[in-house]
Amino acid sequence: MKKLFIAGLVIFNALNVIGQSKNSIKFTAKIANRNSDTLVIRGRDNFRQVIPIDKKEVFAATFDAPQGFYVFSDGKESSNLYLKPNSEINLTMDAKEFDETIVYKGKGVDESNFLAQQALKDENFQKDAFTKEPAEFTALLDGKLKSDTETLEKNNFDPEFKKSLKLSFESFHQYGTEQYERVAKANKLTGKPSPGFDYDNYKGGKTKLSDLKGKYVYIDVWATWCAPCRAEIPYLQKIEEKYHGKNIEFVSISIDKLKDTEKWKKFVNDKHLGGTQLLADKDWESEFVVNYGILGIPRFILIDPNGNILKSEAARPSDPELDKQLSALLN
Repeated sequence: MKKLFIAGLVIFNALNVIGQSKNSIKFTAKIANRNSDTLVIRGRDNFRQVIPIDKKEVFAATFDAPQGFYVFSDGKESSNLYLKPNSEINLTMDAKEFDETIVYKGKGVDESNFLAQQALKDENFQKDAFTKEPAEFTALLDGKLKSDTETLEKNNFDPEFKKSLKLSFESFHQYGTEQYERVAKANKLTGKPSPGFDYDNYKGGKTKLSDLKGKYVYIDVWATWCAPCRAEIPYLQKIEEKYHGKNIEFVSISIDKLKDTEKWKKFVNDKHLGGTQLLADKDWESEFVVNYGILGIPRFILIDPNGNILKSEAARPSDPELDKQLSALLN
């Protein structure tokens, strides 16, 4: 699944672990077409449980964890889950269709299944609703909040889970409104001259957007701390390799804070990042970021050889649509 403007339900970033007492959790996962031989479950207060695959090609572990919301990741994609006291969780999925195939069976898994299904509902809503006119979008967003809340109430979930999900639904509604306005504003930029930048280059000196005039420019606005950004890196590297030597420059602009410059440089070096690697001067407040109205990352932008905006919200490297667009422009 391609994560859109809200990563899942914003649960992991917005909500606390509910219980403080630790309870034993039995967790197993059988994953087809797996992306790695390790799963990692993360939670609040630096909770981190690493689960390696065993000889039977099953991820299995028994561990203690407070009740609450967690995120599991295979290194490329991630999903929310909810851990309850003395749960016995059996996860099955196909990593090629990550969220679409998640199924939890066992004891104490109802909440986690609800989260997986809700993530798909959110994604489908975002794909469809953002193409609508303002009045219809507002009606759809209001209807979604009402429907999601009613569905939640019908289920016999943990009371604290319900309370937290209601807050998440309200956040989705708020962010949805803000994002719709941002996208509408961004669409108006198409065909107009792009805002410029003049940022420090990983290889030394500075690079301006005007230095790249005469080439198509594909810009990735990202940060080392951003998990969805890091997940796009392997796909970006493949796209860069495919179009190497073509009339296009791949530019990655990090919005890491200046105090983390060395951390950014180490990441670029360790991950062998290609293209033009730049560090914005004022992170989120950098002029380029502000002029594009960037509120969330990763954000991808496509600019033509004359410096005009082709796509202010370009397709992600992991989206096959990007390859189609670049092929049409460059071949």
